[in-house]
Amino acid sequence: MDAVFLTLAEAIDGGALQAGALWALRSIPGFPPIIQTVHILGIAAIMGSVVMINLRMLGLALPSQQLFEMNTRLMPWLWWALLANAVSGGFFLFARPFRYLDNPVFLWKLAFLLPAIALSFLVYRISLRSEDIWSRTAARRITSKLAALLSLGLWIMTAMAGRWIAYAEYLYYPA
Repeated sequence: MDAVFLTLAEAIDGGALQAGALWALRSIPGFPPIIQTVHILGIAAIMGSVVMINLRMLGLALPSQQLFEMNTRLMPWLWWALLANAVSGGFFLFARPFRYLDNPVFLWKLAFLLPAIALSFLVYRISLRSEDIWSRTAARRITSKLAALLSLGLWIMTAMAGRWIAYAEYLYYPA
C-alpha cells in the first residue's frame, strides 16, 4: 500500500497541482494561517455536529431533540466542513506530497477518516427513513449506541492522527 501512496506523491511532485499550491502558500499574503484556520474551523464544525448527534444516539445529550431533526440540521455542517477541509488540506498535501503521502501517521488518519465518513453517511441515510428508526426495537437501540461509540472513536482518532502528522518526524526519524 505504501507504494501506491509513494507513486501518488511522485505524480504530484513537480506537477501543476504542486506548483499552484506552492504559489498560493508563498505568494498570497497571510494565506498559510488563513487556510490553516479554515481547516481548524472545519474540524470544529465536524466534531461539533458528530459529537452532538452521537451523544444524542447514546442518550447522553438533548433527550428533548429528535435524532431525525438533529441529523437534518447538523449533517449539512459535517458535509460542508468536510469539503472545506478537503480543499484546505489539499493545499498542504499538494505543496509537500512526500511529507504527507510518505507519512505513516497521515495514512493512519486516512484509515480512520474514510470509515468515519462512511459510517456517518450510513447512519444519516438510515435516519432519514423514519423519525423513530433507531428506537423501534431493542436491537436497533443497541445498534445505534454501538454505531455512535464507533463513530466517536473514529472521528476522535482522525483528529488525533491529523494533529500528530506534524510530529511524525519525532516518532519515525528520531534525532
